[in-house]
Amino acid sequence: MTRPARPQPGDSRLARRLADALEGEVLFDAFDRGRYSTDASVYQIEPLGVVVPRHEADVRRALDIAREEGLPVLPRGGGTSQCGQTVGECLVLDLSRHLDGLVELDAANGQATVQPGIVLDKLNRQLKPHGLWFPVDVSTSSRATIGGMAGNNSCGSRSLRYGTMRDNVEAVEAILADGTAMRFGPLDPALEGANRPSAERDLVADLLDLGRRAQPAIEEHFPKVLRRVGGYNLDALLPAPERALMSGEMARAPGDPANLGHFLIGSEGTLAYFERLRLRLSPLPRNKVLGVCHFPTFYRAMDAAQHIVKLGPTAVELVDRTMIELAREIPAFLDTMKLFVRGEPDSLLLVEFAEADQGENLRRLAALVELMGDLGLPGTVVEAVDPGFQTAIWEVRKQGLNIMMSMKGDGKPVSFVEDCAVRLEDLAEYTRRLDEVFARHGTKGTWYAHASVGTLHVRPVLNLKLEAEARKMREIAEEAFEMVRAYKGSHSGEHGDGLVRSEAHREMFGEELVGFFGEAKRRLDPEGRLNPGKIVDPSKMDDRSLFRFKPGYAPLPLETGLDWSAWGGFSGAVEMCNNNGACRKDQGAVMCPSFRVTRNERDLTRGRANALRLAASGQLGPDALTSDEMLETMKLCVGCKGCRRECPTGVDMARMKTEVLYQRSKQEGIPLGEKAIAFLPRYAPLAGRLPWLANARDALPGGARLGEALLGLAADRPLPRWSDRPFRDQPLKGATATGREVALFVDTFGRWFEPETPRAAQRVLDAAGYRVVLPKAADRGRPLCCGRTFLAAGLVEEARAEARRTLAALLPLAARGLPIVGLEPACLLTLRDEFLALLPGADSRALAGQALLFEEFLAAEQKAGALALDLKPLPGRKALIHGHCHQKAFAAFSQVSEVLRLVPELEVSTIESSCCGMAGAFGYRKETAEVSRAMAELSLLPAVRAADADTTLVADGTSCRHQIADGSGRQAIHAARLLEQALA
Repeated sequence: MTRPARPQPGDSRLARRLADALEGEVLFDAFDRGRYSTDASVYQIEPLGVVVPRHEADVRRALDIAREEGLPVLPRGGGTSQCGQTVGECLVLDLSRHLDGLVELDAANGQATVQPGIVLDKLNRQLKPHGLWFPVDVSTSSRATIGGMAGNNSCGSRSLRYGTMRDNVEAVEAILADGTAMRFGPLDPALEGANRPSAERDLVADLLDLGRRAQPAIEEHFPKVLRRVGGYNLDALLPAPERALMSGEMARAPGDPANLGHFLIGSEGTLAYFERLRLRLSPLPRNKVLGVCHFPTFYRAMDAAQHIVKLGPTAVELVDRTMIELAREIPAFLDTMKLFVRGEPDSLLLVEFAEADQGENLRRLAALVELMGDLGLPGTVVEAVDPGFQTAIWEVRKQGLNIMMSMKGDGKPVSFVEDCAVRLEDLAEYTRRLDEVFARHGTKGTWYAHASVGTLHVRPVLNLKLEAEARKMREIAEEAFEMVRAYKGSHSGEHGDGLVRSEAHREMFGEELVGFFGEAKRRLDPEGRLNPGKIVDPSKMDDRSLFRFKPGYAPLPLETGLDWSAWGGFSGAVEMCNNNGACRKDQGAVMCPSFRVTRNERDLTRGRANALRLAASGQLGPDALTSDEMLETMKLCVGCKGCRRECPTGVDMARMKTEVLYQRSKQEGIPLGEKAIAFLPRYAPLAGRLPWLANARDALPGGARLGEALLGLAADRPLPRWSDRPFRDQPLKGATATGREVALFVDTFGRWFEPETPRAAQRVLDAAGYRVVLPKAADRGRPLCCGRTFLAAGLVEEARAEARRTLAALLPLAARGLPIVGLEPACLLTLRDEFLALLPGADSRALAGQALLFEEFLAAEQKAGALALDLKPLPGRKALIHGHCHQKAFAAFSQVSEVLRLVPELEVSTIESSCCGMAGAFGYRKETAEVSRAMAELSLLPAVRAADADTTLVADGTSCRHQIADGSGRQAIHAARLLEQALA
């Protein structure tokens, strides 16, 4: 059969063939290809197209079609590779959405079989009830898939104790390039002939012969360090004694046979497709302690590592000055940093002990304190025994790479000499010399490291938009790798080879071993179709045509509606996304709620940021930023602001969505339904006078269906009811307070729909002795508005007009030192956030400095000893709190619990939830109502339904309260109303 000409990226014929054959998704348009053209490396290569297989049969069919078409294939998990392993002009198979199952668990024998797309954290959550875990604890555990980890031979912080992926994978069920399914695992020579087809027997024999022939070269050139993950594991083809002698593999019993599965580990998808993996599990550590050792210089920290490891720790991890300083600027880490960093150290070493006996851990921690004294650094260990404190510290370290990448500007820490590994006794001297290399080239490096095993994560700061900086990248790499060879270390110690390090194999291993790598590749993949260009036959590591910022890269001219100067422009803000994938986590905190529901790369902060970067630089066409495809990309962003706080590089997708909608509105206008919601603050005074008419939509037969047809508001969603007693800006009747003045900023929703909330706040503030000031616009016309509804529709100029009006009214009060207290998080926090982008300058900053949520104000007053609030116990005596996303994004959620605990005998707990899903009008729109409900069902609504009937539900967000009511039939109230009920 004549093979058709090789398809080009986006080929429609190929897309149709795949779509007809598969049940999974086939993504071939320019936006989808763009989203999959990058990983966490510096590279960008457009794929032919993307397949998201629904099951294993889909993968096999896709591989068959690729073979028939002569297509290269690239399996992909979380897409977080830092060396370019998961980008290529290939048919990409995204395994992370559906192929993520725990297929079999043998708890008694400590083994499990998994599909390649299962994420490490998800796997460990399923293992935890059995007292087990998979201990290759990489820092990207919330999104790293087991298949990707096996492809890279990942290591993690605790490899000193547990080894690498190679040490923890028993076998791999693989599919070869010719379609053969084969199990690669321990070899039993006595049974090989009986148990395998002849083709498999021939392959096994050829591989073992390759190992025997390569043995002298392996012995001479393979680095004798634990952290060697470069090239192919040819040493795995040798019997156990020779294997242990020649590699960094953890010790095995003398009679252990060769393991072909270990040969595949670290092959980066170039030798076979990993259909299933058999894992070795470990008992979950019951007890741990952590010592944070402070050092005045980086050199002393590196020198100390060789002494610390003699105490038997499970991990010794470096945090350098750059990471410390950057982490202090990230809101999510600020409180933790204050607790475990003393003064201004140059470097920290995090030293963990995790023996079964906690007494032994404490003895070793005491020995660490003594050792630091012996090293001339007494009193420099912060001891963390509490598990929660340890977890918080480790989270900072786990996010180390992403923290480094939060640097603003074009110069970024670049991964290419990142994972060099040397012997511990050489570590201090090597790092000193590498710093000198950086200095000679006019740059500096950011450091963090697995100091226990001599692996350094060091990234020189370079601007790869410039040709000269790209040349500098190669020059630094050549000097660094030459040093590594001199120290008999490994140039690839954890993150694999990919596009950035494969080229260095020839100098690192020598011609003979590189020849053996090529022979192995050709034996298993004769046509070179499996992830070509990695490990074998690589491109140049500094080929700028493969870079994310290619020659000629430049943003298109754009007159923005919002101020982006802090990022160097809109494109600079978009480029802050380094594709680390932290937004892919599926539990904890907020980010990214739409992805948690759909599992689509398109509906992810990273996916949106990639689309925006490509559009803003013209790579998706001249009008891509305002296109229908971009609107679809942004559609499910609920503006939760979770990424603003939780993304380690500070990507603010909510603000970017506003900018996109603004740009589109200038060309297309906005739909009628969007206008009806956006202009609500303008027509509310009129509608508030006729509440019976405003509420007619849900009262009249057919009204909801008509509203859906005209405005796009879901007919099965009851709308908020206009109150017949809206809030008026009048002093509280019977007010007696004579103390400090407080300005109460009443939002549109509280004023016209739930006036009982601002009235409750008035009463509580008065009872606490504060004189409540109700600010009015200078024209004495309609009430003040934050402009949030306009921002949500992209009507930036209308929002700016509201901001000017509100700023004029509130600034004189802020100048007098009055706290500006608000009740609705999305509205009040607009004064602290979007006002700075709408009206940049000193006036907006002054107002932002005085703007506080109701609970923030009360908690601050309580902390200062100035709060006099007489409260009584309540019936039920239990409160369950759901936090508004913006409260969490601005570190203003914990204060709700603090304030409610002032109520005597009240048991306060919080719901671990992401966005409620209502998100203003998002949950009311016909096209997004179902996704809205799905977001609520992730964690919020199940927790609400599980709560006792006498538990008071608290949610400060108007939208959150409506979502809870619609989804559970239960009513939640604002914290101000609960405090009002508790007034003595």
